[in-house]
Amino acid sequence: MTSLESLGERVVGEGRDARATRSRRLWRRLEVVSGLAVIMIWAALALLATRVAPYGYDEQHVDESLQAPGIHHLFGTDDLGRDVLSRVLHGGRVTLLIGLGVVIVGGVVGTAIGAASGYVGGLADELIMRATEVIMAFPSIVLAMAIAVAMGPGILHAAMAMALVWWPGFARLARAEVLGVKPLGYVEAAVAIGQRPLSVLWRTITPNILARMLVLATVDLGNAVVTAAGLSFLGLGAVPPTPEWGQMVSAGRELPTAWWIATFPGLAIFTTVIAFNFLGDALRDHLDPRNRT
Repeated sequence: MTSLESLGERVVGEGRDARATRSRRLWRRLEVVSGLAVIMIWAALALLATRVAPYGYDEQHVDESLQAPGIHHLFGTDDLGRDVLSRVLHGGRVTLLIGLGVVIVGGVVGTAIGAASGYVGGLADELIMRATEVIMAFPSIVLAMAIAVAMGPGILHAAMAMALVWWPGFARLARAEVLGVKPLGYVEAAVAIGQRPLSVLWRTITPNILARMLVLATVDLGNAVVTAAGLSFLGLGAVPPTPEWGQMVSAGRELPTAWWIATFPGLAIFTTVIAFNFLGDALRDHLDPRNRT
């Protein structure tokens, strides 16, 4: 018994050391550090926009309209004399909030539906999967546009339209993960000791699929930011004078000589999306057992 106990302790210790080594490698990766740094910077600037922005987002200086980037206006001004830097900082609140809210709602709803569908199976599973295929047959931004047009422009309407088309991706992944976990021994043991189906699903199965769902959510944050900006670019999101990155790019398109109006919010979208993709790819590699050698 002593030798078996010591062997078990050694195996557990080696597993703990291996996890610690993988975690250290994850935090040393350039894409993780750079991605987190960019995300944290934009999140902090958006949260503190009212304090760090040099001007109000709708503060007009008519005599300073269409000024190129300079000392007084680091990102220049638009055609109404509004400071572009201040509007980019405040616009980050809208864009990032929509993206985060859509991914949270779509992730929670989609994971719940997909996990239940995979565990229950049968006709209910078939109907749910066919519904997800119908929604996923259309590009997400096209379907979100159609829903947003029906509801009318506005931040809330854009977020609702995106949430309605965002859950199927999470549902299909959750279902696939549940089908892979369901036949395993610890799930059968939970059923054998008399746990209720709902308890088996949420207490035994769901915690073991959350890692993959987290990876999808991280990557999808970038997609959500692009989609939110795209809806506002088309006039279906934030309504002026509320600033939003996609809306600012659209406004700059009408003034090609004032390149700074569209360039800086475009760079904000670009850096945010790249940062989320870097972080999501690193998490996927870290959590994939095939990459642990």
